[in-house]
Amino acid sequence: MTLQDLETIWAPRMRSVLRIAAGLTFLCYGSEKILGFPAGRTPEIFSMSWNAGLIELVTGALIALGLFTRPAAFLASGTMAAAYFIAHAPRSFFPSINDGAGAILFCFVFLYLLFAGPGPWSVDAIRRGNSRKV
Repeated sequence: MTLQDLETIWAPRMRSVLRIAAGLTFLCYGSEKILGFPAGRTPEIFSMSWNAGLIELVTGALIALGLFTRPAAFLASGTMAAAYFIAHAPRSFFPSINDGAGAILFCFVFLYLLFAGPGPWSVDAIRRGNSRKV
């Protein structure tokens, strides 16, 4: 396997893997807030936290599937930026102290997916007709 193989064959596939992992992880946060699963902690309905949970649930599912990936990633990235500055940054400047590292990482992973696209293993790629036979 050459470096060229890594770039042309595996990089797009690994972008799909990153998208699926990030989407499913994000979905778990929304599932907890909206459905009470797995932790059973649900915020008051229509509160800011509940609305964030709804966005996490819906965009997490869309991103994991690779369906409407770019719009979902845009909304998810913005939600995490807002979450960081509203909930985490006031506690401390440092993400390791304010528990905001996850929000920052989600924000930038989703921002990356907004520009890079979902990768070949996605519903979006199937809809465009350019998914690779792998």
